[in-house]
Amino acid sequence: MDAPTTTSSADDTSGEGGGWFTPRKPPKRQEDGEPQQSGAEGPEAAEGRRLASIRPLGRSGSAALATEPSEGRIPAAREASEPTDEVTHARVAPAEARPEAQSETRPAAQPETRSPDAVLVQRTMAEIGPDSDKVTSYFYALLFTRHPDLRALFPAAMDTQRDRLLKALLTAAEHIDNTDVLVSYLKNLGRGHRKYGTQPEHYPAVGEALIGSLSRYASSVWDEETEAAWVRTYTKISQVMIDAAAEDELRAPAWWFAEVVAHDLRTPDIAIVTVRPDQPYPFLAGQYTSLETPWWPRIWRHYSFASAPRSDGLLSFHVKAVPAGWVSNSLVHRARPGDVLRLGPPGGSMTVDHTTDSGLLCLGGGTGIAPIKALVEDVAEHGRRRPVEVFYGARTDHDLYDIDTMLRLQQTHPWLAVRPVVDQRAQLPDAVREYGPWNEYDAYLSGPPGMIRSGVDALREVGIPVGRIRHDSVEELVAAGS
Repeated sequence: MDAPTTTSSADDTSGEGGGWFTPRKPPKRQEDGEPQQSGAEGPEAAEGRRLASIRPLGRSGSAALATEPSEGRIPAAREASEPTDEVTHARVAPAEARPEAQSETRPAAQPETRSPDAVLVQRTMAEIGPDSDKVTSYFYALLFTRHPDLRALFPAAMDTQRDRLLKALLTAAEHIDNTDVLVSYLKNLGRGHRKYGTQPEHYPAVGEALIGSLSRYASSVWDEETEAAWVRTYTKISQVMIDAAAEDELRAPAWWFAEVVAHDLRTPDIAIVTVRPDQPYPFLAGQYTSLETPWWPRIWRHYSFASAPRSDGLLSFHVKAVPAGWVSNSLVHRARPGDVLRLGPPGGSMTVDHTTDSGLLCLGGGTGIAPIKALVEDVAEHGRRRPVEVFYGARTDHDLYDIDTMLRLQQTHPWLAVRPVVDQRAQLPDAVREYGPWNEYDAYLSGPPGMIRSGVDALREVGIPVGRIRHDSVEELVAAGS
């Protein structure tokens, strides 16, 4: 599955249908792919405690996040909500997925009053914390032992993205009461999973493995009531994802092919890769996509668009080769014009709100300057003279690989200020504190996870409300590092 990206949009999914997890219109193209999360196959051939048989469960008139299936079984899918013309742009908020109005790492803070199911879910989470690696291994052992056909959806080497699927599910479950953020987060995941070949009938199998692994490693707190809570929670989660995938299929392909048309090696380990999609690719400045190379099938990594949408339809990405990074090293050292990649759908909502005149405070560290450059271009194209302050951080002058581009933009646009910050400790947030005030600015952060964490703290200290701080998901950045 895709790395979590949460949004603050308040739209919900609803629909009426007979069979659970059955999209009104099944995906036309389910080819090779895999749920972005993978994990090493469990060390043991897990038997685990089986749930009651999966079987269809009819219902009508209830919203996706209000369903309550019969206790003890993961229902097979119902019909997806009636597709609408609405497009949700997800983006991370402090707490992928980036609330539409704010962005960050994972869904937002818990409501003060928690539902009984949320209490039981969080009690389980606390119990399995010390054994998270074992839970992950057992989860995949159950999934692949009981459903060996699903193994082909995952990468050959499970260690590269071992816990991403389970982590996404547990993150969603932990925030089950936060409907506004959770629905957008799950819709984004559901749309992203189309590129893996995920089908509605796969969800009950994943649910059984999830509950089987939780019941084993949270045995001291596990009972029938807890199991029922998890069944209801997982059913809600999966239904939103299925509905979103079915709706998305009506307007976009599961993936795009894209030919490399330019490869600019800026430093020994950083390249700007430009591709031409095989069909129109709609996105917004500040968003990102997932990318698969022909050399590592079914392994996808996230990269931000390095420009606003262009009239020629070309897309550019800034890629840094990281140690043991299969995808990044392939893109930097192996990709050449003529090679064909695959792109997933766009995601994220680290986008500019053009309904306001607020200034933009942008912090870009390393290749994190790519989406910041796209945001600057976006402001310029809209023609409104709003102040934009860019802090471009790097450990050495050599790492400021795109500074000339940013300085040319500054010369062209008097409302833009670009401040290079070179520091061996990469203390970019400290530099921001020396300027300001920033209370009339919307803040955007893109870069290494550590910079984002410290940057959010620094920006809150200088008076920027958390709802006006937007950035890529930290978990997503960690997962996308290779």
